[in-house]
Amino acid sequence: MDLYVMDTCPFCRKVMDFMEQEHIEYNKKDIYELKNHEMLLQIGGVEQVPFLVDGSVKMYESADIIEYLKNKK
Repeated sequence: MDLYVMDTCPFCRKVMDFMEQEHIEYNKKDIYELKNHEMLLQIGGVEQVPFLVDGSVKMYESADIIEYLKNKK
């Protein structure tokens, strides 16, 4: 599970905090790193974070990501 983020983004922080509280393992992909930024645009097509990639599931919006993770348990 990959999560594309910017550390300064409050919506990203909300998702990362939830994942840490729930002990959900993920690969943090900071888009300030050029390779992660390029992958975000290639996979998602939009320069928006947070962006979750979990297999074939790809989604934006912190509330939607958290809801997805709650239902995945």
